[in-house]
Formats: sequence, C-alpha cells, structure tokens
Amino acid sequence: MSLGVLGGTFNPVHRAHLRLGEAARRHLGLERVIMIPAGDPPLKHSGIAPARHRLAMLERALEGQEGFEIATLELERPGKSYTVHTLEALRDAHPGVSLWFVLGADALAQLDLWYAPRRLLELASLAVAQRPGSARDLADLVPASLATTFRERAPERWVHVSGQELRTLSFDPLDVSATEVRRRVARGEPIGGLVPAPVERYIAEHGLYQEAA
Repeated sequence: MSLGVLGGTFNPVHRAHLRLGEAARRHLGLERVIMIPAGDPPLKHSGIAPARHRLAMLERALEGQEGFEIATLELERPGKSYTVHTLEALRDAHPGVSLWFVLGADALAQLDLWYAPRRLLELASLAVAQRPGSARDLADLVPASLATTFRERAPERWVHVSGQELRTLSFDPLDVSATEVRRRVARGEPIGGLVPAPVERYIAEHGLYQEAA
C-alpha cells in the first residue's frame, strides 16, 4: 500500500492544492493522500493565519472528497516543524507502507537547505510536480550535494541508494497561489474561482486576510 504526503501552510488551502493531491493519487496509484498543515514552518514566519483557522479551512475543503485525510501532527508538535520528523512519525504509524512525499520543483531545487535532507530521502519516495517552464530533467533540479546519493538516473525517474524513488509528477496546475488569494481578500475582490466555496465562506465569516499580504 502507498500513501501520499502533501504538506504546506495551507494559508489558505486553494484549488491548486486539491488538484495536486488528486494528480498524485492517480499518477502514483496511492490509496489516499495525507494533507499535513504546518505548525511552525522554519522558512515562513509572517502573514500566516492561526493554525486553528488553517485546519478548519482544510477540513471544509476536503469534506466529501474521497481519498484524502488530514494529519495534525505538525500542529500538535511544539517548536519548529521539520518534514523529516513528520515522515518518521508517519513511518512509525504505518509500518510496511510506502510513503510518497509530494513537493514542487522549486522545493526540490532547495532540498539541500532543509533539515536532514539525506535522512528525508531514506524515509520516502519523492514526487516532484513540475510547474510550466520548469526543467523537465531531474538533473536540473536535484542539488549537487544530494545527487550523488542516487544509484540510478533517468530524465524522469531516479532511484536512491535506499531504494526510494524520485519521480516527476504530471500535473496541470491552476494559476492560483495562496498569496494571490490573500491579496484579493485584502482588496475586497472575489476569490470564488480560487478556493472551494466553504473556504471562501470561512474566510469571510472570520475576517481573515483583511490586511494586504
């Protein structure tokens, strides 16, 4: 059995997040995708809505969606949240299950700056979603210091010395970002096409993102 892991601040969750999760589920043959809202992400510090709101919006966005679940372990963990600790916890909770960590091409290119990246590559296979204009060959994305830990390389599939994989993920992205959603809210502009309707209502009801992003 294989599970996908899709983390983020989800500040707020939007339609592109959901499309990416569904693309990963289909492309990788996953039983389900675990969405993990970040608690205290080390590389982002300002303009983040309180965790309870981000979780509530994610719950509303996934209501009725098959093949998705939410894990709150990063919200419950005190201090900084690191992906490697999250993957270790998921491995312990799901012994014998293959994990696929989904990330963007820009994140893969900076993976050497993450906490314990070599350990991360041992814990889960990676599926990298390509944005328009991104390099298609993984050799153009994987940091040089980590590239040496892979024993097999093809343009769209590498195999790590641990046996975990790195694959490109076919993904037709939407032109939407959380930053744009927040800016639109601050300007009083509609966001109905960018986020699920329950998320739009929640933002309005709780007065989120009223200040410019």
